[in-house]
Amino acid sequence: MKYTGQTLREMYLGFFKERGHKVIPSASLIPENDPTVLFTTAGMHPLVPYLLGEKHPAGTRLTDVQKCVRTGDIDDVGDERHCTFFEMLGNWSLGDYFKEEMIPWSYEFLTGEKYLNIPSDQIAVTVFGGDETLPCDTEAAALWEKAGIKKENIYFMPRENNWWGPAGLTGPCGTDTEMFVIRKPKCSPTCNPDCNCGAFLEIWNDVFMRFNKTADGKYEELAQKNVDTGMGLERALCVLNGKSSVYETDIFENAIKVIAQLTGKNYGDDEETTKAFRVLLDHTRTATFMLGDEKGIVPSNTDQGYILRRIIRRAVRFGRKIDLPEGSLAKISAAFIDEYKDVYPELKINADKIAEELAREEGKFNKTLQQGLKEFEKCLNGIERKNAFMSQKDPAYVPEKAIGGKQAFHLYDTYGFPVEITAEMAKERGFDVDMDGYKAAFEEHQSKSKAGSEQKFACGLADHKEATTKLHTATHLLHAALKKVCSPDVNQKGSNITEERLRFDFNLPQPMTQEQIKAVEDMVNDVIAQNIPVEMKEISLEEAKAAGFTGLFESKYGERVKTYTVGEFSKEICGGPHVESTGVLGKFRIVKEQSCGSGLRRIKAVLE
Repeated sequence: MKYTGQTLREMYLGFFKERGHKVIPSASLIPENDPTVLFTTAGMHPLVPYLLGEKHPAGTRLTDVQKCVRTGDIDDVGDERHCTFFEMLGNWSLGDYFKEEMIPWSYEFLTGEKYLNIPSDQIAVTVFGGDETLPCDTEAAALWEKAGIKKENIYFMPRENNWWGPAGLTGPCGTDTEMFVIRKPKCSPTCNPDCNCGAFLEIWNDVFMRFNKTADGKYEELAQKNVDTGMGLERALCVLNGKSSVYETDIFENAIKVIAQLTGKNYGDDEETTKAFRVLLDHTRTATFMLGDEKGIVPSNTDQGYILRRIIRRAVRFGRKIDLPEGSLAKISAAFIDEYKDVYPELKINADKIAEELAREEGKFNKTLQQGLKEFEKCLNGIERKNAFMSQKDPAYVPEKAIGGKQAFHLYDTYGFPVEITAEMAKERGFDVDMDGYKAAFEEHQSKSKAGSEQKFACGLADHKEATTKLHTATHLLHAALKKVCSPDVNQKGSNITEERLRFDFNLPQPMTQEQIKAVEDMVNDVIAQNIPVEMKEISLEEAKAAGFTGLFESKYGERVKTYTVGEFSKEICGGPHVESTGVLGKFRIVKEQSCGSGLRRIKAVLE
């Protein structure tokens, strides 16, 4: 049987629905309240509060397919198995069942004729082997043997192999049991699933969460025992279909055809061409999901936006190696949107935005790429000439093998080369990059930059003077008015306030009309004229959410937050400061409304 992405998703969710699990939708790629990571890295990530004991509205048995991004191995993408974006099939017990139910279910799904139908003698499992803190998990081993796994295919492994989590720096974690398909004979009598010979390929992981790692590194027993499982869709498809690479599974087929048509080259022609195909496939797919995410990720020089910019530009560089025409990433992206449109409808909804942002970022980099590559070659040639000269002069001379930090920063600042791309290109030629020197050059550049819009503190304020405090309160009124006039879906995407003006970025798919601009101005000025008190109250974050307060919930809030209310007009979570009543603000006037990115608008306004 050929397994496709769709058949495996449906089979997995159906199996657990039959066992009392509720199917929940995938969460955003950006974790809502965890600043320790940039992206959702596992299926359990959005469920951390419920794993810690909070009640989930759907119950104690859940299952889903979660969008995930992991960025630790971007430079390794291009080999057979690494992906930055992947889908995680998962199911959870929130204080409900534990090992006694999960291990037999895992065996049934892996070996059952209606399911994956893998012969039991081709399955190996690992369990926690114990250490100075916990004994070995003989219970899990016994359950596997009882289910039908041969004793010789059950391996006790150390903590580094069979301990999972937390997903960030803190959170739920515990021992796990990993499942492998045995693809070929062991390379030696001591061969085990940790061997790199390729005999064992991991397909699934069951985590038995009993602990919570705290900020001070301690492990506390959880009030409830949980189960968290994860099956990477792409890797599972690869294993089940007997493929040597995840890129040979059905979810990449159409995109491969598009790249072949655009370049006249074929996946598998040679090692360099195949690597370029894989980089284009992975990075374009990841960029498509980032741009189509409900949190509205766009290329930038910070946080998630920087990762997005980096992978798009790396894709452009590898596309050039196989003669991919300029402006092609959007065409490859369209193949992925078509592939996933029924599973993740947000991609189809945001298709125009995805194409526009890809074309814009690709175009920006293409303008400077050729000159930047010349500058890179100039750097290397200069080092090589110096090395040749000095080696002739002094036989004991140790050749330089690193591009200087200032040179790497110049490539970034002038030609838009993320330093990771410079480092990767250097490595291909046997050189390193002086990363400490790069960081020093970057920090020196930052310190020399003008304060102005770069100098941001809480809520985008440049300082806490009277003028900026007034404009800060006016920003809250503007935000509320935009929701009422344009759309309740309008949300803040950026804010900067100086003594002279406020700048407010927000999501809106089209320009505001003159009528809308005037309506917003009139609404804000009407609230100012009413001289409504601005009231601050400190409450719990959950109370604030339940009461409908607006907030940047992807930001990190504490358990208790400050809320500011302007009558019934505006309710926001904010650190302040604000004026005591609206009457002191004066007249509000919008001086400019413009685009600041696909689907994003920017207002500049003043108080007179």
